[in-house]
Amino acid sequence: MRPVLYSHPFSSYCQKVLIALYENGTDFEARILGEDEGAYEELVAAWPVKRFPMLRDGKRLVHEATSIIEYLQVHYPGPVRLIPVNEAFAVDVRMFDRFFDNYISTPQQKIVFDALRKSENRDPYGVKEARDMLDAAYGWLDRHMENRQWAAGEVFTLADCAAAPSLFYADWSHPLEDRFPHVTAYRQRLLARPSFARAVDEARPYRKNFPLGAPDRD
Repeated sequence: MRPVLYSHPFSSYCQKVLIALYENGTDFEARILGEDEGAYEELVAAWPVKRFPMLRDGKRLVHEATSIIEYLQVHYPGPVRLIPVNEAFAVDVRMFDRFFDNYISTPQQKIVFDALRKSENRDPYGVKEARDMLDAAYGWLDRHMENRQWAAGEVFTLADCAAAPSLFYADWSHPLEDRFPHVTAYRQRLLARPSFARAVDEARPYRKNFPLGAPDRD
């Protein structure tokens, strides 16, 4: 039996899990929400919170992208170990995973979700706060990445699985431009990684749905 992933190709958190699956060539069944008949109904029946991705492995359900990647490493290990054996290194990896989710992805999504609202319901102050958070996070990360290949060290880890879609969409919503050259270079390395490049290509048909207008690049 192979695990089943309920996800959507255009979702950043789903891409985070897909990167991990593709890195290790893990065999899985993809249930694409909104396209595969009954997939969304199955998700909601199992998880009334209605958030995805969700992994089903037999009777076991695993929610949240980070937890799914941890589960895959335990139960479906492959050649690429995304959470290190070294405990001190693993702490750094998990810290950066939270950094990208909380301080890049979350404010990025605030900007996107605001754009989806009717004009009378928009929150310009909240959007400004989100853009300020992104600038602060970009600046910190730019200094951190000056002499690094990957977020937590010299090998690709869970932290980079989180970074790839977070920075990909954040640069669409709040462009890096030429202000943060080390972050821009890191984003390009992530885009060149075959696992993420595959996830990006699979999401291309949905770019028309990006409410801010997907840029003609990447």
